[in-house]
Amino acid sequence: MPKKVKPAGDGKEEGPVPCKQVKLEAAGGPSPLNHDSPSGLFESLISPVKTETFFKEFWEQKPLLIQRDDPVLATYYRSLFRLSDLKSLCSRGMYYGRDVNVCRCVNGKKKVLNKDGKVHFLQLRKDFDQKRATIQFHQPQRFKDELWRIQEKLECYFGSLVGSNVYITPAGSQGLPPHYDDVEVRGEETARLREDELLPARVFILQLEGEKHWRLYHPTVPLAREYSLEAEDRIGRPAHEFTLKPGDLLYFPRGTVHQADTPSGLAHSTHVTISTYQSSSWGDFLLDTISGLVFDTAKADVELRAGIPRQLLLQVETTAVATRKLSGFLRMLADRLEGTRELLSADMKKDFAMNRLPPYYVGDGAELSTPDTAWPCLISRFCVMACVQLENMETQP
Repeated sequence: MPKKVKPAGDGKEEGPVPCKQVKLEAAGGPSPLNHDSPSGLFESLISPVKTETFFKEFWEQKPLLIQRDDPVLATYYRSLFRLSDLKSLCSRGMYYGRDVNVCRCVNGKKKVLNKDGKVHFLQLRKDFDQKRATIQFHQPQRFKDELWRIQEKLECYFGSLVGSNVYITPAGSQGLPPHYDDVEVRGEETARLREDELLPARVFILQLEGEKHWRLYHPTVPLAREYSLEAEDRIGRPAHEFTLKPGDLLYFPRGTVHQADTPSGLAHSTHVTISTYQSSSWGDFLLDTISGLVFDTAKADVELRAGIPRQLLLQVETTAVATRKLSGFLRMLADRLEGTRELLSADMKKDFAMNRLPPYYVGDGAELSTPDTAWPCLISRFCVMACVQLENMETQP
């Protein structure tokens, strides 16, 4: 078992992906999570485990299972997303592939049951009831304010894009075969792609409705960099096996092979997968910053501006002379890096700044039009007027 804590698509995309919409419904009662700050939100999310313990013992290392017998938290989790929400959501214009995937695991393989074009609730419910298909809803925080609040705070806490998917599976069925992801907990743009297009991440599972039976296996590729399906004869016996109930939380590092099914004889299961740290490894950061470092160094060093040997690009193998030259340049770049205080990020910072969720805000924004204090920063609880105006425009008929 993982560390256990008990507290005392394949459809065609059509049209642009909808932006954040007016809330579908508010969560019942006050939130049991601490929304006062990003660190407070994360602490309350993994409670009773301490954040220091989590990052020292579990983050990128091993799964963490938190099973809670807490009726208040279970009720709150159920409010985040329900099967009954789908009827209203479908009336807003959902599309297969872009917003919804329908699939089922058959004989160890993923069978996609998507139709073309717009999703109609009656057809979706028919596939769910008669074909025992799993419904995967992409990025529900676009329509559910409480998930927006949670993910926006997590983006501030991790400094990385955070995305989510909801999985609704009928009793006695399984949606996906054994596989591993490449995310730790899923980024806004890249993480809003279909499941089979995702890169690896760190994943948090929140069980919302019903029960889900999970099997986790030792990674075949530790901290994997890409999504992969795995044959059961290759992954062996489960390293951990357990059932999640409403209010429970599961974390596992990217690359953890897993599969989950809804037990027979029970109600359907709904869980939300929250993921982050996609393409956020040291290797990714090196690739992102090295180009800027080379560019700046070349402006000051004529050797880097000199042409490569004639016909070098025609060679099947790199010559020893070229290898020695590149090694020398890399050592020079390393020396320059030691004295550099500012690294130029080519894409990672830009991607985060452009695609992160705007801060959650309740109100008409009038008091934000002329701030009398410092402008809000990335971890601020406030939203600049432009974000409020954009939100108002999107919610108007």
